Amino acid sequence: MELTKNTKDQVESVQIEGLVALKIVKHCHEEGPGEIAQGDLLGLLVDKTLEVTNCFPRPRNEDDEYDDENYQIDMMRKLREVNVDHFHVGWYQSTCLGSFLNRNFVESQFHYQRSIEESVVLVYDPLQTHQGMLSFKAYRLSQKMLDLYAGAEKNFTPEMLIKENVDFTNILEEVPVTIKTSNLVNTLICEIEETVQLPEKEEFLSLATGSYLEKNVHLLIEGADELCQDSQKLHNFQRNVARQQQQIDAYKQRRAQENDLRKQRGEQPLPDEDLNKLFRPLQPPQRLDNLLATAQIATCCDQLNDYAAQSFSKLFLAESIQKLAEA
Repeated sequence: MELTKNTKDQVESVQIEGLVALKIVKHCHEEGPGEIAQGDLLGLLVDKTLEVTNCFPRPRNEDDEYDDENYQIDMMRKLREVNVDHFHVGWYQSTCLGSFLNRNFVESQFHYQRSIEESVVLVYDPLQTHQGMLSFKAYRLSQKMLDLYAGAEKNFTPEMLIKENVDFTNILEEVPVTIKTSNLVNTLICEIEETVQLPEKEEFLSLATGSYLEKNVHLLIEGADELCQDSQKLHNFQRNVARQQQQIDAYKQRRAQENDLRKQRGEQPLPDEDLNKLFRPLQPPQRLDNLLATAQIATCCDQLNDYAAQSFSKLFLAESIQKLAEA
């Protein structure tokens, strides 16, 4: 998916501490496959780099009395008491094959950016990481999307989207992400590598790609079905508008003929009536779900493209190794 870049934004890059990345990976692993893990990011803004130095998970609490906002405030207060970075800079969420674009995601990030201008959402994909591609991506809502969403649902009409030049390519802005570790941590990692016994065989050239590709194709099929249903709704709306317009034209024609007859008889013409009262205007279908579904399909296509490129590289490398072995 092509993402827009706004040079006026305060945040141009996101730097994550290695410990934060490990905390997020551990939290997502504990939640298990298929479950969405969420948490809050803490840190500070240095120049135009958002440094994420700490994080904490959100508990999964089904109790109606549980208040997520009070929990966040209480956690940040306790972190401040032990002299740990406690400034709120965004939130994180796990995803499966990049399927995170939905109304809840957009609404949460909208409220974060309205209250904390430099906030970002960090998306982590455990399945892509398992395939050998560490997947940490930071996103922000574009300014156009923020302005549209501030007007609630009434702004997501076909006319307004065309006027504001908003489509699935400029919903989000991706911010570059880097992971930083201190020199002491790098030294510890080197010592661990020397003491830990690694397996004799590494499957770094594994050519098994069926499961990953199959899941991505299933997501594409679901997205295409959703787009077809949404297109059918839009087609029904356009057909109903055309039918109503024909009824309005026929009514105006009958009214004009009747007024002509009254004038010939020397009578006063009928007063003009409000057509909106006689023919209720049809509400156009909201296009937010369509935008999100299209953006989700574009994300799946980009992931398939990246994974296919990596798989072809493995195939060519394996072919070369086999030729050398046979020679």
